[in-house]
Amino acid sequence: MVLSFELHFSQCILDKKLPLLEQALVKVNTSDPDAISAIISCFSHIPNLKEESPCHKMKIINLCFSRRTIEEIISTLESEALDKKDEWISSTIQSLKKASPTSLKISLRSIREGRLQGVGSCLVREYQMACHVLRGEFSKDVLEGYRAIFIDRDRNPKWEPSRLELIRDDDVDRYFSKIDDEDWEDLKLPPRLDLPRYAIAKL
Repeated sequence: MVLSFELHFSQCILDKKLPLLEQALVKVNTSDPDAISAIISCFSHIPNLKEESPCHKMKIINLCFSRRTIEEIISTLESEALDKKDEWISSTIQSLKKASPTSLKISLRSIREGRLQGVGSCLVREYQMACHVLRGEFSKDVLEGYRAIFIDRDRNPKWEPSRLELIRDDDVDRYFSKIDDEDWEDLKLPPRLDLPRYAIAKL
């Protein structure tokens, strides 16, 4: 079931209410986002947010992270940093610039694709991506990250490629391709036989 949860970002659902929410969603035979959002609202409440909570930053998050590329996201954050002194913006820019450029590119692509997919498709895609990353066929960045944090502990990883502009679209495409190994299989999720057919189709 593909939904926009933007309206519910500042709300939460208690663990004890999750089974009731699931039952309510299973019973409704509709894909209308407004109807489903109304059901979610019935089981949610607004928590007491800490002052530093990202929920208070939704305006800047939506402005910056709606950009098409990682480069544009960072550029927009930097522009906002010039206009206002904000520790969250500064730390976000720093975190993005420290991260593996390859990881940033494939993560953004995965998030964008996931917005149009159900949970099952997302899990299959992310399993495939993780296998590519761990096999290290295209990049050794995950091993370099482990070295910098857990082995040498210098916290100074040497990413390869080292800059975002050195990563082409077809470099990113490879992480979303089937693994070239006759013994490798896609992730197979067990069927939810306890759900109605229309509900299974939405997952």
